[in-house]
Amino acid sequence: MSKISKERRESRLVRHNRVRKKIHGTAERPRLSLYRSNKHLMLQVINDDLGVTITSVSSNEPALRAAGGSTVEVAKALGATVAQRAQAIGVKKVVFDRGGYLYHGRVAAVAEAAREAGLEF
Repeated sequence: MSKISKERRESRLVRHNRVRKKIHGTAERPRLSLYRSNKHLMLQVINDDLGVTITSVSSNEPALRAAGGSTVEVAKALGATVAQRAQAIGVKKVVFDRGGYLYHGRVAAVAEAAREAGLEF
């Protein structure tokens, strides 16, 4: 790992920890956590009180991988899918945890698609 990429990773982790001090998922309002790699996105709906993942979705799942398209289109599909899965369990309100990433591009596309699909945050 180069020096620059190591510094970027450490900076993101510092931002993520700073945000996580303020955000906490409960049973009534779980945390929608996002992880972004170069190729994929992973989303989890987490109850931090119990330390349990309620539901999750990844762009690496066969059904979503087959859809293809640009990274932003895949992010929109992920946002809609996680909203459907959360609502099927009975979760309507969440706290969005962007994971230290800028609210831009794929991160913003996930959030907007989840809102359009019915999640409130």
